[in-house]
Amino acid sequence: MSSDAAESDSELQAHRQQSPLASRRAQAENPRRSRFENLFPLGYKEGFSQWWNNVPAAEAEHRILSFIPYLQRPPTHVQTGSEPPSVNPSTMSVNNDPAAKASPVTTNSITDPYGPRTWYSRMVALSGKNRALNEFSVERTGETPDQNLVILHGYGAGLGFFYKNFEALSRPNGWRLFALDMLGMGRSARPPFKIKSKTREQQIAEAEAWFIDSLEEWRVKRNIDKMTLVGHSMGGYMAVCYALKYPGRINKLILASPVGIPEDPYATHVAMPDPPASTLQNEFTQDQATETVSRTDNNNFLNGRKKAELAQQQANPNRIPAGDEDNDGAAAPRRPLPKWLTYLWDANVSPFSFVRWSGPFGPRLVSGWTSRRFSHLPPEEAQALHDYSYSLFRLRGSGEYALAYILAPGAFARSPLIRRIQGVGRQPLPDDQSNLNSSEPRRENGFPVVLMYGENDWMDVKGGYAAKKKIDAERERVLQGKSPAERAEDQGGAKVVIIKKAGHHVYLDNPEEFNEVMISEMEDVKKRSHGQKKGGASGFQVVGGKVDYEP
Repeated sequence: MSSDAAESDSELQAHRQQSPLASRRAQAENPRRSRFENLFPLGYKEGFSQWWNNVPAAEAEHRILSFIPYLQRPPTHVQTGSEPPSVNPSTMSVNNDPAAKASPVTTNSITDPYGPRTWYSRMVALSGKNRALNEFSVERTGETPDQNLVILHGYGAGLGFFYKNFEALSRPNGWRLFALDMLGMGRSARPPFKIKSKTREQQIAEAEAWFIDSLEEWRVKRNIDKMTLVGHSMGGYMAVCYALKYPGRINKLILASPVGIPEDPYATHVAMPDPPASTLQNEFTQDQATETVSRTDNNNFLNGRKKAELAQQQANPNRIPAGDEDNDGAAAPRRPLPKWLTYLWDANVSPFSFVRWSGPFGPRLVSGWTSRRFSHLPPEEAQALHDYSYSLFRLRGSGEYALAYILAPGAFARSPLIRRIQGVGRQPLPDDQSNLNSSEPRRENGFPVVLMYGENDWMDVKGGYAAKKKIDAERERVLQGKSPAERAEDQGGAKVVIIKKAGHHVYLDNPEEFNEVMISEMEDVKKRSHGQKKGGASGFQVVGGKVDYEP
């Protein structure tokens, strides 16, 4: 980092504002505060101080990554996010000055009991104008890795949100770990988002391609043949889209509370925004506003509804229903969304636009989410994540504007994954991987799909069961009449995993159990790639205890 960025920790300590979590605790001591103050607990003075100090995104990312165990000074390039955005920010360009790049950091076996490991922070340039992905990666020093783990974040977030997972997931031998900021999000380049297509299907495909084409170009640049792809929420949706469009590149697909699986008639028929306009959906608030949590989980956001006394399996209007086709009972009518929400959705207004427009009130608006989302974390980490979130939310809008073409108001997909997820791992292979001696193109031989949910996830796990049912049924169809040897060679199938004491952000709410599941799945990938394990994936797993509901 630059000398200014390298001193970020001391600078932040010098002008520390009261944390949103501390403000929330003060609220409990003063119940007479106004409703607005209860919703947005960061005080005016503290919010103004953060807005005035204007911590750049690179500095905020550096600080959150400094919490990674055994990595005291993480590498952080300053090719993007090295300066605060202006009042009217232009396209966030990439600084290619060698001084802006970060040198790798290597830990040794003395300071790092699982080392030595080498950590990298890089911008990977893509074709076209102002297209580059922010990458954070780690590999075991002195080894020749043969497996690649690639992690995609959710809507509006960034790679720094996985700071509790990087160290544990980089322990297994033979693996390289990559975390990416998707194009137009985090600290990746933020080119203008434009849709040129006219028809509904073409607009959806173009919006999806905006993300997944950049991921494929990154894979080629990194010379990665195959990867285990992990996606959270919107990242999970994009991981499925990538697997369908670019076959032959996935060893395993791990979907952590993916958005877009259930089908909703409104979402698939509601009018699309006009092609020249850029609109988006509201996952920033939707993620936490409708999350169902237990009494011991403090990660609820702006809901104020009775939740703790409701059993996990009772009818829950706050969850996204899966819309099971085999449900004999009539589905409950979908709760209508507020008119102001649908209006803003279709009027090109973003939750991050409010942060950008609100000036010194921006940090306080963000505190309405961060004070609850990160309240289970140590205060210093919660503060760092609040600063990191605010530094990203105020950057120029770009990838966020794709969401209105992908999701309708309410977070249902316009082209639901449940209609196409059975095709994952069954696509025709590209020419360079096909059998040239056959008139029929060779198809993928299936690969395992893991659908992971938090016990208190606002995304209904029934969507995962429905997806598993479709994937497993397609495997049986493909293998009908096949010999036992051919069936053993097929790697397809799906399993559902429930993480106890976790909500939608399973990797952050219960990182120990999440990491345990991930390492187990990584070991499974390695065994399969070395021919030590064959056959399809299946099953239902509860990590950390027992839940009341099973399929």
